[in-house]
Amino acid sequence: MENPSHSQTTPLSYPPCFRPNTPQLSHQTNTTRDQKLELEHDPLPVIDFQHIDLMKLEEACMDWGIFRLVNHGIPLTLMSKVHEHVSNVFDIGFETKQKMFETIPASVLSYFWGTPALTPSGVALYKDGDKQSDQGTISYNWVEGLNYPLSQGSLDFCLDQYPMIRDMRTLLEEYGVHQERIAKSIFGAMSQNLSICEENEGYLSPSTGILRVYRYPRSFFDKSTKVWGMEAHTDSSVVTILNQYEVEGLQVLSPKDEWIDAKPIPNTLVVHLGDMMQAISDDKYKSVKHRVMVNRERERISMGYFVFPDNDCVIRSSNYKPFTYLDFRSQVQDDIKNLGVKVGLSRFKLNKYFYI
Repeated sequence: MENPSHSQTTPLSYPPCFRPNTPQLSHQTNTTRDQKLELEHDPLPVIDFQHIDLMKLEEACMDWGIFRLVNHGIPLTLMSKVHEHVSNVFDIGFETKQKMFETIPASVLSYFWGTPALTPSGVALYKDGDKQSDQGTISYNWVEGLNYPLSQGSLDFCLDQYPMIRDMRTLLEEYGVHQERIAKSIFGAMSQNLSICEENEGYLSPSTGILRVYRYPRSFFDKSTKVWGMEAHTDSSVVTILNQYEVEGLQVLSPKDEWIDAKPIPNTLVVHLGDMMQAISDDKYKSVKHRVMVNRERERISMGYFVFPDNDCVIRSSNYKPFTYLDFRSQVQDDIKNLGVKVGLSRFKLNKYFYI
């Protein structure tokens, strides 16, 4: 949906390093597409949530590590309201946003920019030496975001002094209930295919669920290839459920090792398998590598739901030494800060070698 004042207000709402040197107008448009026609040309496997075909799901998990979900049951009115509210929050002036979120505990809601990597407390994690170079290239990601833990402990803080944030958070809470429902059903279906026994139910813990809303600002560089919304990576989650809204930019690595566009299709979600699911499956399933492009004409808003194993749940696999998600997260954060990249699962392989 288009905000009439969006083209004038957006640059001042961006972090300063994302702003253009001279005013440039956005040409955001609200496009209407036919879902059936889009799906006919969609390269991603498609899974019907109302009638999950276990064989199709197995193939998608093994070959792709990603699939498109239709008939998910989330009301379109809710998805539209969430988009409207998060857009309004992002459009607040950057300096005002910063001061406002500094007064809100990160356990309730946190604001970040320049990196998708966060500490356990929700604070942005930058690798050593992040800065803009003399050549005009940058080492941070062209993204700003909101991190919302869905755990009940985050309900203690009152947001009455920020009614816009309070109302958005109420909608995110409702949206999160649907995400948990979907994640549990999908994981249950995958568990059937993998014959995961009931004592391993801690492999997916809804109490760890997090919603992250991302805004990828328009890039004002002459060549947008100088920056990435997100560089190529895999998620650390069991599953990630992504709502892309209207603007494309997500690319995934196909089974043929080719980067392809995972375009936004109305009323569909994109489900990524993460590193935890690959480990749980003994490498039978694939943690999909993906990245996000930015462009000059349109900014992009997307929302991801990330869910992980219980904190004390030990993942046991014939290919990896036993580890918990907390072990994995700590290692990832150390690697990002010290090496500048996420090493990931290869750190935990039974052989002593790992690769970047």
